[in-house]
Amino acid sequence: MRGSRFGDTMGSGRICESGRESGMAKELKTNVMRILEQAKIPYKAWFYDNKDGKIDGVSVARKLGENVDQVFKTLVTRGADKNYYVFAVPVAMELNRKAAAKSVGVKSVEMIHVSEINRVTGYIRGGCSPVGMKKQFRTVIDRRCEALDTILVSGGRIGTQVEVNPKRLLDLIGGTTAEIAEQAD
Repeated sequence: MRGSRFGDTMGSGRICESGRESGMAKELKTNVMRILEQAKIPYKAWFYDNKDGKIDGVSVARKLGENVDQVFKTLVTRGADKNYYVFAVPVAMELNRKAAAKSVGVKSVEMIHVSEINRVTGYIRGGCSPVGMKKQFRTVIDRRCEALDTILVSGGRIGTQVEVNPKRLLDLIGGTTAEIAEQAD
């Protein structure tokens, strides 16, 4: 189990605890951070340079100096029942769609097209967070999060991640856990 690192300054990304870094510009604070603060959930904000265009999860984990098993990507799907479902898995893994569908009680799920992300969630590709979507969809986070004291998810903007306790995150979003990730090919 990984220990909590709130207050540490490890990694190559700029970090600030609970968004209160001295001199943190107001425009750097995202809606995700505001929601976490309103719910009184401690978090650490991480910022990374994205000018190189490398915004995939593995690249983000490397930029932050974090283990890919601790950084989770948010995936939005549409079920066979036409409802949207959100899943979060470690960035170096893939969503097992059959297991994901089973976890929400539908026959199948398919990833939504990138052109739909903003309309459905209010976020853009690379900045999609399980916190603060236009509507709170049923959300499942891969069970691996249970073994970690903290995980990183998108802060709701490209170049931003938030580190939170997974149990507190699940409570906030009304989420559950299940074994939904598999090794990438």
